[in-house]
Amino acid sequence: MKQKLSVVIPFYNEQGNVLPLLKKIENTFKRDFSSFDYEIIMVSDGSSDNTWSEIKQSNFINKNVIGIKLNRNYWQSIAMDAWFQKTTGNIIITLDGDGQNDADDIKKLYNKMIEEDLDIVAWWREKRKDPIWMLIITKIARFLRKILINDGVHDSGCTLRIYKKEVIENLYLWAEMHRYIIAIAKINGFKISELKVNHLPRTTGNSKYTWKKSIKWLIDLFYIWFIAQYNSRPLHLFWMLWLINAFLWSIFLIFSFYQKIFHAISLSRSGWLMLGIFFIQIGLILFIFGMMIDIMIRNYYNTSREKRYIIKEEI
Repeated sequence: MKQKLSVVIPFYNEQGNVLPLLKKIENTFKRDFSSFDYEIIMVSDGSSDNTWSEIKQSNFINKNVIGIKLNRNYWQSIAMDAWFQKTTGNIIITLDGDGQNDADDIKKLYNKMIEEDLDIVAWWREKRKDPIWMLIITKIARFLRKILINDGVHDSGCTLRIYKKEVIENLYLWAEMHRYIIAIAKINGFKISELKVNHLPRTTGNSKYTWKKSIKWLIDLFYIWFIAQYNSRPLHLFWMLWLINAFLWSIFLIFSFYQKIFHAISLSRSGWLMLGIFFIQIGLILFIFGMMIDIMIRNYYNTSREKRYIIKEEI
């Protein structure tokens, strides 16, 4: 039985990049994967330009192309989840739609996956063709990721990756979590490595990455850290915070009684007593909050997934 590869690509206002990228992928498969079956899944994530027209043209040129048009722009994570659900190959390859990922590198990643029996091979853009401000943010992100989650890769933002099907089957993306697929997979126990690849300069269109997205990835980073450390029992984290609060209010209460006994300072005039009472209240809130989150997470795992996107058209 032939192996089947699924190439999946999200597009958002990338007219001018669709057809050249299709040609590169076709050349790669003719040269390196001639004995494989394959499919190319292209998703227009609410594009307002001619991206969808170019995807339909791609389907006319190559019947292995599957086109999906989402009802609106859901952002990259949900767009990726939409086409992950459509894949039928046992190996899944993801690329960005901006033409900066080099399709010629697919064979290198495939070979590394097979030779080392890996579940994911991530693509490391060591020499990125991006603006200086984006490179600075990338270095900061890499430093914080290593401290908090240590996902073991240099480049978590590069979409160019190769996965085994079982990784995708156990992957649930939401919000902007596509940046942390590697971290999520590592939490789930999959074997991961990386390989240096080419990063091509953008020739058409504009980057969709902004400083606002930088803030989002920082917030998501702390969320992934929380999931990695306290996924099964978040109450443990809030229990520790409660203990810290209990220690602080104990010190404040003891000091206020010390002032009362040895310095005849009325408890009603003691700021330390008020501070101690404040920390008691905060501690109780944290403990109750932890129990509520614990219950909510358990309920979440016992309920079915909601439909988070609408497919307007499919070819």
